[in-house]
Amino acid sequence: MNSVELWIARVIEQAGWIAPILFILLHLLRPILFVPVVVVCIAGGYLFGFVNGTFYSIIGLSLMSAAFYKVVNFFPSVREKMLTLKRKMLKDQKVTVGQVMILRMMPFIHFHLLSLYLIDMTKSYKEYMYYSVLGIIIPSMVYTAFGQSITDMPWYMSLLFLACLIGLYSLLGKLNEKRKLKTR
Repeated sequence: MNSVELWIARVIEQAGWIAPILFILLHLLRPILFVPVVVVCIAGGYLFGFVNGTFYSIIGLSLMSAAFYKVVNFFPSVREKMLTLKRKMLKDQKVTVGQVMILRMMPFIHFHLLSLYLIDMTKSYKEYMYYSVLGIIIPSMVYTAFGQSITDMPWYMSLLFLACLIGLYSLLGKLNEKRKLKTR
């Protein structure tokens, strides 16, 4: 295993400034290659370390969010069909940025489904990107720093972690509802 790590370190050193660019491009190609966000972020932490891996992941995921917004708005009929389906399933439920961050940390919640949710929730591209980038920061840090340990956890610890995330999501939703009731 040590020889593999040395080989990867040598490849990154030889790639120089191109390695981060290729990694960011990997984030853009990730949906086409059917690679989960968590896998790319874990790779970023492994290859570039916590700080650089997180930074490159935030850039890559932000560019992916921007590209998704442009593509979805390029095909308005597809966008409306997707939003109609979302509205049927989830009604007009609004989520907070904190809830989006928590949902982004759940590996089985699709990244672009949350992006579509943000598109529907926001009024402009600028507002969408603001919430999208905020929703990417914490999950990028968590995946980069703890991604490997999360995937190495025993199944019961993974379930406990998932239960904690679901509980936190529910708590934030209830706090948001209480806040809305107070403002009325």
